[in-house]
Amino acid sequence: MAKVEWSAGIDSVSGALSKPSKSGQHSCSKMLLGTHRVAATTSSNCNRVYIRRKTKRTTPLKPKEVAIRQRFQAVRAMVAARKEDLTKVTQDQIDFLAQRDLANGKKTMNAYLWLVCGREYDESQD
Repeated sequence: MAKVEWSAGIDSVSGALSKPSKSGQHSCSKMLLGTHRVAATTSSNCNRVYIRRKTKRTTPLKPKEVAIRQRFQAVRAMVAARKEDLTKVTQDQIDFLAQRDLANGKKTMNAYLWLVCGREYDESQD
């Protein structure tokens, strides 16, 4: 990953800057991707460039990787459900505002909900 500053007049680029050819003798296995972050963030560095290889994973997932993926899916579902739960919205907003200006406080409501739901998931797994 690299931080990028585009030429004058270009604010952002999103997508493939170069793709490997599917045929021909000059086919390479790398793709150059430019991204522009649009999600809420506290960083001003929004542009990135990645080089992505055209390979597939050859080893099976390790148990730790499977557990991490399962946790992510579960917490994502919990966050989505909590955003829709009208009985928790008001208290979540109060709690979010109370912690937002602390040293380690989350700056966006989404980040705060991921923290809360992640803790709930971890406690339920112990």
